[in-house]
Amino acid sequence: MNKIFLFSFLCMTCCINGQAQPQAAFTLAMKDEMITKVKGAASHAWAGYMAHAWKMDDLEPLTKKGKNWYKHSMLMTAVDAFDSFVMMGLTEEAEQAKDLIFTAVHYDIDNEVQVFEVTIRVLAGLITAYEKEGNPIFLKLAKDLGDRMMPAFNTPTGMPYRYVNLRTGRIRDSINNPAEIGTLMMEFGQLSRHTGNNKYYAAAKKAIMAVYNKRSRIGLAGEGINVVTGKWTSTRSHISGYIDSYYEYLYKSWLLFGDKDFKKAFKVHNSSLKKYLPVNTANGTFMRVVDMNTGKQLATTYGALDAFYAGLCAFAGDVKTAKPIQEANYYMWTKFGLEPEEFDFSNDSIRSASYILRPENIESCFYLYRKTKDDKYLWMGKRMVDDIIQYCKTGDAYASLKDVVTKEKANSMQSFFFAETLKYAYLLFAEETAFNLQKEVFNTEAHPFKIIESKKQ
Repeated sequence: MNKIFLFSFLCMTCCINGQAQPQAAFTLAMKDEMITKVKGAASHAWAGYMAHAWKMDDLEPLTKKGKNWYKHSMLMTAVDAFDSFVMMGLTEEAEQAKDLIFTAVHYDIDNEVQVFEVTIRVLAGLITAYEKEGNPIFLKLAKDLGDRMMPAFNTPTGMPYRYVNLRTGRIRDSINNPAEIGTLMMEFGQLSRHTGNNKYYAAAKKAIMAVYNKRSRIGLAGEGINVVTGKWTSTRSHISGYIDSYYEYLYKSWLLFGDKDFKKAFKVHNSSLKKYLPVNTANGTFMRVVDMNTGKQLATTYGALDAFYAGLCAFAGDVKTAKPIQEANYYMWTKFGLEPEEFDFSNDSIRSASYILRPENIESCFYLYRKTKDDKYLWMGKRMVDDIIQYCKTGDAYASLKDVVTKEKANSMQSFFFAETLKYAYLLFAEETAFNLQKEVFNTEAHPFKIIESKKQ
């Protein structure tokens, strides 16, 4: 470690209640060092995938074996990783991923797939690849995949079933949730843009607006709904899994398409979120679980997925709300050495001890740094990246953690490690020209879509 970097590191922060108190500037040399680390992590993880899980969905890094989600591989890691490699300038890795996509991907397969996961990872990855490269093969694959998932929308409410068979069109699981229903708008809408066929946009908009129209009188959504009857099956309301990216997509779909219905829905929901969910503590502002109809507190659980909301608030221009939430996010990370999947902020007890290489905390650092230029978010991000490298790196790739306290590793490296975690880590330290927030918007898997310049009001 050079003397300048050592001095900066020693001066950089006191950790008061887990909150970063920056004492020195984050230099250009330090940014370059972090970029090198992140790119090295991406190359290392990809080499492990290519060596042990080639043509499969994910690498199991401890047993050094590949794993598929369904009967047949969807090439999730290759599709999810491609645009990250392009963005980072990892040419060899990008070419390898593209070659896998062009030679091994097809969708006339007997796979019953989860519509949400395949949409945000695979459909989105193909659309972004088409926008970045212009090769019509990417769009042809995206259209084929989108068409095969369209039967899921055939419900009385327009809200989709959770699963569809890509070959037969058979659908199942009518109990869905706002995140899996709403987090299709950007991808299917962008597919309409590139194919000229509005059916994708229309189906996805009907679905997401159906959720909005089922909101409670106080403007909140629940975590479970029957897509046939339109009845809520769970009235728990929060910003975590099952709901989180529904709110995210209302705002981002407004930016992407200029559709005022999305802007209005986001404002209604977000006003209610800020009224009923925040809990101010000495460690920052956490977001609790409440009943969607009354706003009554049901739980004080918070976790890795919830960490996205600080970034969304900052991106939407509400830095004042975002800052104390990110302080809570950083506390959650530093309290346990890495963030747990879920903990109870009222008594600092872990509810789920795993860390599965999630990106949301780093994502929020990225948006807050872009909006404030405050170096403390670089220091936060550096701590998170360094912890991931220290505790999650294996000889061949990176591994999730079974327990953030003991740092015991788990046999999993999901594709979003490439698509999101490493991408946000890279962009946090890169020049702003690496990604223009005015011209592109990320889907929830951090695949960038080009913004349509149109009638935003």
